[in-house]
Amino acid sequence: MKPKLFVVLISITVICAGAMAASSTTTQNKGAENIIINGGKRGNVHFPHRQHQERIKDCQICHTKFPQKAGSIDALKAEGKLKKKFVMNKLCTKCHRQKKKAGQKSGPTTCKKCHIK
Repeated sequence: MKPKLFVVLISITVICAGAMAASSTTTQNKGAENIIINGGKRGNVHFPHRQHQERIKDCQICHTKFPQKAGSIDALKAEGKLKKKFVMNKLCTKCHRQKKKAGQKSGPTTCKKCHIK
């Protein structure tokens, strides 16, 4: 095969692969823009889901602990598979504190900033 033809074929393949990847991410269900999480006695948490998706990029950082399904946190707590306060203390505030310590923009690091009665 001629070198120029080979380069053209590789270029077309790369462009097509990029276009397919871009189209699959735009049609993917990203879930709700905002989610209200049952916060117990302290009050519900208004979670900016889409904002976190855009900043974190990797859904599995959170969703290895609980499924991408409405009510999954409450269901896992009820089944005894997820400890109370685990999500907020081990995922949310931990990440926010790490970002703040690194000098990056971060979310709240105290309970009252998220829980709204």
